[in-house]
Amino acid sequence: MSAAVDAWTLADIPDQTGRTVVVTGPSVGGLGHHTALELARRGARVVLAGRTPARLDETAAAITAEVPDAALERLVVDLSDLTSVRSAGAAAARLGPIDVLVNNAGVMGTKRRRTADDLDLQLATNHLGPFLLTGLLLPQLVASEAATVVTVSSIFHRMAGAVGDPSRRTRGIYRKWHVYGQSKLANLLFTAELDRRCREGGVPVRALAAHPGFAGTHLAANGQYGRSSGGIASVLDAAIRAVSQPAAAGAWPSLMAATADLPGSSYVGPSGPGEFGGTPRVTTGSRASRDRAAAERLWVRSEQIAGIVYP
Repeated sequence: MSAAVDAWTLADIPDQTGRTVVVTGPSVGGLGHHTALELARRGARVVLAGRTPARLDETAAAITAEVPDAALERLVVDLSDLTSVRSAGAAAARLGPIDVLVNNAGVMGTKRRRTADDLDLQLATNHLGPFLLTGLLLPQLVASEAATVVTVSSIFHRMAGAVGDPSRRTRGIYRKWHVYGQSKLANLLFTAELDRRCREGGVPVRALAAHPGFAGTHLAANGQYGRSSGGIASVLDAAIRAVSQPAAAGAWPSLMAATADLPGSSYVGPSGPGEFGGTPRVTTGSRASRDRAAAERLWVRSEQIAGIVYP
């Protein structure tokens, strides 16, 4: 399907006509927006999955401005709220078979906060919400007969030696970057376990992961200040953009993972120094991300918390 994977470019994305792709977290200017844009450009029916209809409309308008005939649909889902995820799973039934799910949405470095389900906000949004959504959409992914699930991790996963119990309340100082790293490590453990279970069960679904390197998105400012503009948030946002690669380039690993002919469990990231930027290639996560026993433990606990048993 793709050219040599060590020299992947956007030109290697094959025609996506007839394929349905769900992309979470598609806010304008972010990784999800650029992922959705390139897939729509190549003919995919793209389902924009995000928290608010107004934001989804903004992204749809931005994509249509570049791809006038883009086939776009909207799915409202707040991944930090398991009730919202269940509602979205039910609403997604109208979509029919799903060829690709890109679990892109996330939060970064937020202050200590518990969700409506009494879960840590970062672990809920970045891991448990996507875990539940993937499970709810699995029958539709299977129906496509050759589906791909891409979950977006981060180089920050290396900051976490283990994930532990995602529902546990932390005491004392809240180490927000450590917790963020745990959520991104959880993404890789989930990917490995999902791919293993599908492969051993003969389920026609591949699970892969990707990370954007250091990309100029609004994620850090949103996480620190709850907004991407205004006062110090604008200063942080501008500083990050000045030293990082564009968000469009940050989406390349997700696009490669979603469309290239790669083995399940592959992890795609930038090829430049420190994996901060550059063209995408297959890379390797930390030793902790390859711990099968940890992946199995996290899977079982995630099913218990999310209230789902994967078929």
